[in-house]
Amino acid sequence: MFQSILVPIDGSEHSRLALCVACKLARQEDGQLVLLHIPEALEHEPLLIWGIGAVPMEATLEKREKVGREMLDKATEEARALGVKDVETVIGKGNPALSILDEARQRGVDAIVMGSRGLGDFKGLVVGSVSHKVTHGAECRVITVN
Repeated sequence: MFQSILVPIDGSEHSRLALCVACKLARQEDGQLVLLHIPEALEHEPLLIWGIGAVPMEATLEKREKVGREMLDKATEEARALGVKDVETVIGKGNPALSILDEARQRGVDAIVMGSRGLGDFKGLVVGSVSHKVTHGAECRVITVN
């Protein structure tokens, strides 16, 4: 059903749950996962999963990318432990929703599996969540995990 699945990873528990769902779907078809992280400065210092510490708000882009790569490495390990052999990682840039949509379009993925909420919950309440924007802008299936 889904040969290629894009999974945005932001370090939140919701993105980890989305990864688990995407792994179950990918295993059924011996499919590929593309894990995408978009480093962004957040208005608070969130707790991240996979044992990776929070990134201070004033951290440089270089530092945010370094932590993002560590997060993608941990997520890749988890996906492989859950039985997915073909995992690729990407560090994106810019607006998260647009970056996710662009990556999905460029790769022609069959689905995007993402958490319904991420690390920027407060901003999402004000200007609309990333998952909402992706759901309405994607040219492929979008599965949001709560």
